[in-house]
Amino acid sequence: MRKYKCIIVDDEPLSREVIADYLLDCPELGLTGQFANAFDARDFLNKNETDLIFLDINMPRLSGVNFVKSLSKAPAIIFITAYPEFAVEGFELEAVDYLLKPVPQDRFLKAVNRFLEKAGGQRATDDSMLVKADKKLYRLELDQITYVEAMGDYIRINTDDRSLTVYERLAGFADKLPADRFCRIHKSYVVPLSKIEYLEGNQVKIGENLLPVSATYKDSFLKVFKP
Repeated sequence: MRKYKCIIVDDEPLSREVIADYLLDCPELGLTGQFANAFDARDFLNKNETDLIFLDINMPRLSGVNFVKSLSKAPAIIFITAYPEFAVEGFELEAVDYLLKPVPQDRFLKAVNRFLEKAGGQRATDDSMLVKADKKLYRLELDQITYVEAMGDYIRINTDDRSLTVYERLAGFADKLPADRFCRIHKSYVVPLSKIEYLEGNQVKIGENLLPVSATYKDSFLKVFKP
């Protein structure tokens, strides 16, 4: 999994501390610098590759908005400020998101998710993917998934050692999984092919679970299931 490089630019030490603390729950982001003003941040950007900036708008000498305008090629931006009236100007610069201080962690994680969607960071790699549950971003190892179950607008991802409830429709989640490793067997279930012990009638056995295979999905399932 790629780790995206990010920096924090904010003249308030407490604000920088809060964002840095939130980033500890985001293993897909690596914090490479913290700066109290735009000038130091610009010097850093000139020498270091950066994917994302958490940027305060209302800073002395050079505002966050003017800082972005001064860059020839700006990284992705998530604006952070105590002044909601600056939101329109921030979005005109095609910012990923706009966070209002004090920033709640769940709202911070939503902004990170938006960045990852734009950067392609939520789609599964060969080994893992990122999911949001319990106001945290988890790195989910694909080989630990036993099955995924639909629950209305949510899904429950069952693994070898826990279950995660994620706000996402099953169809959308299934599209992110490798098609050669996972298969939908029912409107309510997606399963990893490697974990299926056997198929009997219209049920598959995975661990201690017997899961239904519906007529709608059985033909496509039989094309990929190789016991």
